[in-house]
Amino acid sequence: MNNSLLSRTTLALAATLVLAPAMLPTAYAPLQLGGSAWAEEKPVPQISIVGEASVDVAPDLAILDLGVLREGKTAREALSANNLAMSEVLDAMKQAGIEARDLQTSNFAIHPKYVHHRPKDGEEQKPPRIVGYRVTNTLTVRIRDLEKTGEILDRAVTLGVNTGGSIRFANDDPKSEIAKARAAAMKDAIARAKTLLEAAGAKLGPILSISENYNTPRPVPMARGKMMAEAAMADSVPIEGGENTYSVTVSVSWKIVQ
Repeated sequence: MNNSLLSRTTLALAATLVLAPAMLPTAYAPLQLGGSAWAEEKPVPQISIVGEASVDVAPDLAILDLGVLREGKTAREALSANNLAMSEVLDAMKQAGIEARDLQTSNFAIHPKYVHHRPKDGEEQKPPRIVGYRVTNTLTVRIRDLEKTGEILDRAVTLGVNTGGSIRFANDDPKSEIAKARAAAMKDAIARAKTLLEAAGAKLGPILSISENYNTPRPVPMARGKMMAEAAMADSVPIEGGENTYSVTVSVSWKIVQ
């Protein structure tokens, strides 16, 4: 009996010795880990600058949106009329030297035309009645010879284009121009940062981060040139190409060396 009691006492004591470290108060932990583990790191002195740059480039591509709208008593009648007019426009584009890759249907729609009942005093409201159909087909045309832009637009309207007609100018491959703007923006950021730090008696350290933002080109008017003179002589739609502006901003952060 005494031996059994002794055995239980020994086991209880052993369990107490095993669990004791886990039951120590939290305040004791820093003494084991060392006070330096809880010390906060000092913030790294840094400077953040935004650099900007842009390049102006004459466009080499004109993009037209030419729409044909036709109406008829039935959807079939309206569609047939629209198909005939658009076929003539497509043929004219190909005759003008526009390649198939530069012709794309960008919108096609068939809509019914309604007449809405206007009830008089005492009359019941009747549902709208279909009296015909309207078919719209829009063709997007990319013109790579800008001198033909006015002539092509004028010819398209003559052949039946009666809606849309919007025009915008672009560059087929602006990558090299954007790269120039990107490099110039980075140089601008570096120059601004050096100016500020030299005044503060410090120097640029390693780069910590770089990010950029590219802005959509906006048209910038320019004086009428040879293209405008020729367009006027040809009695076609006067067109100005202007210039496209490609803008880039970069945000750069450096470590400051004091």
